[in-house]
Amino acid sequence: MKLLVTASLVTLFSTNLPAQSSTPTLSSIQVMVLGTYHFGNPGQDMHNMKVDSVLTPAKQAELGDVASRLAKFNPSKIAVEALSDRSDFVTRKFQEFTPETLNRDADERTQIAFRLAHQLGQKSVYGIDEQSNTIDYFPFDKVDAYAKAHQQGAALARMQDKAEEMIKQMEAAQRTKPVRLMLADVNDPARVLSDHQNFYYALLSLGNEKEQPGAELNAAWYQRNAKIFAKLTQIAQPGDRVLVAFGSGHAFWLRHFVQTRPVFGSPNPAIICGKSGRQALANDAGKFLVA
Repeated sequence: MKLLVTASLVTLFSTNLPAQSSTPTLSSIQVMVLGTYHFGNPGQDMHNMKVDSVLTPAKQAELGDVASRLAKFNPSKIAVEALSDRSDFVTRKFQEFTPETLNRDADERTQIAFRLAHQLGQKSVYGIDEQSNTIDYFPFDKVDAYAKAHQQGAALARMQDKAEEMIKQMEAAQRTKPVRLMLADVNDPARVLSDHQNFYYALLSLGNEKEQPGAELNAAWYQRNAKIFAKLTQIAQPGDRVLVAFGSGHAFWLRHFVQTRPVFGSPNPAIICGKSGRQALANDAGKFLVA
């Protein structure tokens, strides 16, 4: 049975990790889900974080450090939050990438995934995102309308305020923290769980005997992530090591799928914290990670 192992991003932000063997175990597929935040925010999220330019020499050096650490995972495939109209899910955008692109394109997919793929000499990056012209995968307008119509607007506003406060904290932190530590924070398993519970699961309280807009939003978000994971399983082959770089809001469900898909028999992930000197124990399934 194939084994699918997830490694939280905090894994490779620890220090002194040796490079991985170029020959993966053929009976396993190892997946690292890297939750990211927007470097060049397109303003399409409900809460949009303002990030200092990552095109400065200092930030470029930090991103080079991130790529070097990720390279120790030795991914054989890299997948990103992008659409592909090809049957093999290869994204055409990477074909246009050159090192000079890093000087003008702040997008996190370019700065992290494309940079790493080029560094490793890979010819393709996979776009496994899911969007639809007919399905609303985030029907928040229905949640908002329900809350206002049923005197629950204040409760929804409190959820929004919590999210906005988190964004402000991240905006302040990124002014002084290096990118690798920002990514380590975003990918901390406890934070991924807390963020999901405080927003998505909190919305489950909004509903009655006739309408369940909170549950419907959760179901739609689950559906999008399930389709993303389905595409991941369709590009992954025995022996692959796949780095999946997606917005951090996807991390909860993508890690859930990686860890619990029965046919792959996934154990718990190995987690090594990327903050200076602090490490969690790696389990047997994560022997490729060395403290």
